[in-house]
Amino acid sequence: MPKLWNDTISEHRRGVREAILDTTWELVNELGPTGVKMSEIAERTGIGRATLYKYFPDIEAILAAWHFRQVTRQVVYIAEIRDSTTDPMGRLSAVLGAYGHHQRHRAQHHRHQPHGSELAILLHRSDGQVEAAQRQLHALFTDLVADAAREGGIRTDVSVGELATYCLHALTAADAMADDQALDRLVAVILRGLRLAV
Repeated sequence: MPKLWNDTISEHRRGVREAILDTTWELVNELGPTGVKMSEIAERTGIGRATLYKYFPDIEAILAAWHFRQVTRQVVYIAEIRDSTTDPMGRLSAVLGAYGHHQRHRAQHHRHQPHGSELAILLHRSDGQVEAAQRQLHALFTDLVADAAREGGIRTDVSVGELATYCLHALTAADAMADDQALDRLVAVILRGLRLAV
């Protein structure tokens, strides 16, 4: 087949897959994760059920793919923030802030969803793809901490991998922050915890 034809088919498949993910997410928010049927997803997406099953075997697989897409987008966003600053400590600070703000806004969004807790349980049963993306996020944080450590501003009595884990876990507190100023204070506390004792 000609390359143009292959690209067109590939683009079409990507479009259908994205539409399935978005439609499922809408339906899950309306009806709850256990209230959605594959036939409803197919109908609202505008495809046949047989076509839907060519893409995904069940709703849980669709939600896992949606979650993977979200985590992947987050990693890309954090990498863009990282690449926009050259100073290692400035880069680390910018990424901590961006990740914390993302966590806070995501938590607020989930709190306002009628089926938020039920959905959170399903999404955190994560499959191998989501775990791989989360490992990629951890590696990104590890690299940031290592770069800052090479500049001499980060403590050396704890490994950079453990410090990256500390950052990610400490930032889960962003879920409970009342406003952006509280989140900024949290980031400042995390940075103080990373710095060398004077």
